[in-house]
Amino acid sequence: MSNGQWSPVQRAVVVASFLGWMLDAFDFFLVVFVLKRIAGEFGSDVRSVTWAITLTLAMRPVGAFVFGRIADRFGRRPALMGSVLLYSGMELGSAFAPSLQVFIALRALYGIAMGGEWGVGASLAFESVPIRARGLVSGILQTGYPCGYLLAAIVFGLLFERIGWRGMFMLGAAPALLVLYIRKQVPESPSWAASRADRGRRSLRAALSGHWPLALYAILLMTCFNFFSHGTQDLYPTLLGSQRGFASGTISRIAIVYNVGAICGGLLFGTLSSRIGRRRAIALAAGLSLLVLPFWAYAATPVALALAAFAMQFMVQGAWGVVPVHLNELSPEGIRATFPGVVYQLGNLLASYNATLQASIAVAHGSAAHPDYAFAAALVCGIVAVVLALLALFGPERRNVRFAA
Repeated sequence: MSNGQWSPVQRAVVVASFLGWMLDAFDFFLVVFVLKRIAGEFGSDVRSVTWAITLTLAMRPVGAFVFGRIADRFGRRPALMGSVLLYSGMELGSAFAPSLQVFIALRALYGIAMGGEWGVGASLAFESVPIRARGLVSGILQTGYPCGYLLAAIVFGLLFERIGWRGMFMLGAAPALLVLYIRKQVPESPSWAASRADRGRRSLRAALSGHWPLALYAILLMTCFNFFSHGTQDLYPTLLGSQRGFASGTISRIAIVYNVGAICGGLLFGTLSSRIGRRRAIALAAGLSLLVLPFWAYAATPVALALAAFAMQFMVQGAWGVVPVHLNELSPEGIRATFPGVVYQLGNLLASYNATLQASIAVAHGSAAHPDYAFAAALVCGIVAVVLALLALFGPERRNVRFAA
C-alpha cells in the first residue's frame, strides 16, 4: 500500500484471507438455518441437533493449534490452503450423512478445519500490510464472518425450499475453489519468509515463556467474545421461526438485514480502533449493545425485529472487528499464526455450550412445547456484554507494535 493505494500483492492477500473466513462462516451458518429440518429428518429434536454446533466450536482449538504450528513452521500459504480444502470436504460429507450421529461427527471434523483458517489467514494478512492499514484490514477480515452469514441467509431464502438442507451443504463445498486463487495469486508472508530459518524451532511452551498471564487473559477475553457472537446469532433464526412464527422467507430477510449491520459495524469499529485504541473500541461497542438488547429480543413485528437486530449486530461485530488486529498485536513473536488462533478457539471451546445452554434456559423458562428463546438470549448476552466491556478496558494493548522482520 503506497500513497493510500493497495498494491496488487497486498490486495490479493487481503482478498484471500477475507474469502477464506467468509466461506468458512458460510459453511458454519448453514446449520443454524436448518436445525429444525435436520431434527425432523433424523427423528430428533432441535436441542439434540445443536450438539453439531457445540462440537464444531469445541474442536476448533485443535485445528487452530495444528494449522497454526504448520503455518509457523512451513508457511502461511500451505496451512491456509489445507484448512480450506478440509472444511470444504467435511461440508460436502455432511450433505450425505445417513444419521444424526454421523452428521455430528462430520461437523466435529469440520470444526478442526474451521479452527485452522482464522489464525493463519489473519497472520498472513497483518504481516503483509503496513501498520497504518491494520485497523481497516482488521475490520475487513472480520466482516468476512457476517458476510458468510449473509450469504447463508440468501442461499436459505432462495434455494432451501427447492434443494433442501442436503443440497445447501453440497453448495457449501464450493470454497475448495479458493485454493486455486491462493496458489496462483497469494505470496507467502514477507515476515515469515524473512526469518523462516528461525520459525517453528521453538516449542509453543518456550515461545510462551513469560506470556502465560497474557495467554490466559486472551482466552478469557475470547470466551466472552464467542458468547457475545454465538449468543446473538446461533439460535436467533430459531427464535424467529419457532417463537415468532415467521416463515423461512421472512427469517432470511431479517438475517440479511442484521448481517448488513454486522458488516458496517465491523468496518467502522475496526477503523475506529486505530484512532481511539483497541480496548476502547471494543468496550464502546459492547456497552452500546445493551441499549438495543430489549428490542432485539422482544420486538414483535418483523420490521422492528429487523431494525433491532441490525443495531445489535452492528455492535456485536463492531467489537469483533477489532479482534484480528488486537490478538495479532498482542501475540508473542514466532507464534503469530498459532497464538491468536489458539486463544480464539479455546475461547470458542469454553463458549461452545452456548447453543445448548440457551436452548436449555429457553425450555426451563418456558416449556418443552414453547421454549422462551427471547429470554434465554437476552439473559446470556446481557451478562456477557458487561463482562466483555470490563475485560477489554482493564486488559493490555500493543497498538501499532512493529512485527519482527
